[in-house]
Amino acid sequence: MVDLEIDLVLAPVDGSEESQEAVEYAIAVANEYDATMHAVYVLGEDVVRAIETGAVDESEVAADTEAFTEEVRKHAADLDVKTTTSIAYGFSTKVKTTHPGSVILDTAEDLDADFLVVPREPVSGDPGEVLEKAAEYVLLYASQPVLSV
Repeated sequence: MVDLEIDLVLAPVDGSEESQEAVEYAIAVANEYDATMHAVYVLGEDVVRAIETGAVDESEVAADTEAFTEEVRKHAADLDVKTTTSIAYGFSTKVKTTHPGSVILDTAEDLDADFLVVPREPVSGDPGEVLEKAAEYVLLYASQPVLSV
């Protein structure tokens, strides 16, 4: 059996119920390995475009994501799991190769994550659910172990 050394578990989220479930798994893994859990909130294309055109105030988006990540921190604190959070644009109007999967892997590399937990969501078409297609990409290209839930 392989001994895993996990110091940082990365959990990408988008505010969906599926990403909340993935966070619960990420917290459990972090708890088991006495690791830190990092939740990166990945903003979808509609939100990014709205911010860039000024149709939505970036501070409103930040407040919404902060409310979700605050719940994540509270849940992790119940198990004494140290948690950090960030926000990332899952799309770019200027860089064609920027998509949720690449953003997740770039974040994992930047943070030196040891383990990833990604939601495997049904394709619902809801514009708020950003990560529905990212799991497959992450599973194909991640250099870390990945749990898809």
